Amino acid sequence: MGNNESIAGGQKAVPAKETYVWYKKFMREYPSGLQTLHEFKTLLGLQGLNQKANQHVDQVYNTFDMNKDGFIDFLEFIAAINLVVRGKMEQKLKWYFKLYDADGNGSIDKKELLNIFMAVQALNGQQTLSPEEFTNLVFHKIDKNNDGELTLEEFINGTEEDQDLLEIVSKSFDFSSVLKIIYNGNQPDTEGKFPSNLVTRLI
Repeated sequence: MGNNESIAGGQKAVPAKETYVWYKKFMREYPSGLQTLHEFKTLLGLQGLNQKANQHVDQVYNTFDMNKDGFIDFLEFIAAINLVVRGKMEQKLKWYFKLYDADGNGSIDKKELLNIFMAVQALNGQQTLSPEEFTNLVFHKIDKNNDGELTLEEFINGTEEDQDLLEIVSKSFDFSSVLKIIYNGNQPDTEGKFPSNLVTRLI
């Protein structure tokens, strides 16, 4: 089983009653107690994605698979729900940083940021900014020492200090609609985009 402390520690947990609902749904879908990457994509109706979008979904799945065994178990699943629905902004920013940091070396360079935002755009549809504009904006605003790389501290501090940037980052990685699909058993619309309404019943 995965350890959920690293992702869910210090935040308000999903109440026991809701956890039980999630558990029943999870075990009904995955009697083995484990969800594979293929099942994750199938559940969300994410087949036939282009390469960039596929990479993004893979990266999301891998950050939820905290013990790196190739599966998402229920503890990892509920920890992800805790983070996405009830996580504090700093906790979410740490998770976003993990998504951006594709090679796991503890910093984000322009290529990593560009690639992940291209993937997000391929998955979520047209954004206000192009991937290049987004990447340049982020580095212009928060790469304080101009070394072409962002540390976790630079990313969190810089993003929290700039409300416009924070809003762009948050909207790009809003997974509450994904949870709504899982919770209600809905499918994304015909264009493959997630429903715009949020999981307000869980917040």
